[in-house]
Amino acid sequence: MTTTTFFSRFFLVVVCSIIFAETACAQDKKIETIKIKTSAVCGMCKDRIESGMAFEKGVKDVSLDVETKVATIKYNTKTTTPDELRKKISKLGYDADDVVCDKVAYDKLPACCKKDAPKH
Repeated sequence: MTTTTFFSRFFLVVVCSIIFAETACAQDKKIETIKIKTSAVCGMCKDRIESGMAFEKGVKDVSLDVETKVATIKYNTKTTTPDELRKKISKLGYDADDVVCDKVAYDKLPACCKKDAPKH
């Protein structure tokens, strides 16, 4: 076997290994999207929820629509669950679907972010 043939085969094996590894890693991550109804009422609520959830384990993207009060969250199903996401929103002081807000966190919210705050 010549040196050129050896290096050609070696290169082919390395490339195939890299492609196989990338494919295997890509299949491990399962990204899902969930929509959670919140008790957010204003832009400040939007900022609090989006920034509060942005660095939570498994969360890839967060966007809150203030008009509909719906948080759209893209997350990795290998590292978190919908119930955990709802609990995390609750810990920020907001209702999340049927999970009631954490009382201590809710009491710390500014007046404009309270459930009974007038629309502004």
